[in-house]
Amino acid sequence: MGVFLGLGIAGIVLLVASLVLDGVLEGVFDGVGGLLDGWLSLPVIAGFVSMLGFTGAIVLGTTGLGAGPATAVGAVAGAGAGWLTWRVSRALMNDGGTGAPRGDDLVGTTGTVVTAIPGEGYGEVLLRVAGQPVKFAARSAGPVGRGAEVWVEQALSPSAVLVRPVER
Repeated sequence: MGVFLGLGIAGIVLLVASLVLDGVLEGVFDGVGGLLDGWLSLPVIAGFVSMLGFTGAIVLGTTGLGAGPATAVGAVAGAGAGWLTWRVSRALMNDGGTGAPRGDDLVGTTGTVVTAIPGEGYGEVLLRVAGQPVKFAARSAGPVGRGAEVWVEQALSPSAVLVRPVER
């Protein structure tokens, strides 16, 4: 029982160490030719070892089976935990997000004027970028008053846009 609990605790300690040190432990083993990449990454090993230990301890303590069957059941549970850890980490690493919004993504969006736009200068508009309100410097062909709804015609720079009032 003590060996199984020791394995379970060792797996948890290894998992915490791999998360806290964030890749430092993998860097120690770089000379092994990428041995710890993918299936043999430290989180996968930690998941396997801890599940093997804790499941083995549970089977040994709750049934009349010996250490051999407890190890077999623990190994199966550990393999499942390792596989699940590998799948989740792979899904997180390959998120495939859309990336940061670019200026062209602003064209066609509507916003509200927060600082009046004079005919020959800049004011400020509030636009929604990736669901978040962001203030941009704004120019317009003519003056636009505070509170007016505007439409973005062009991104002049990463922080400035050309707008026109929305006519309803």
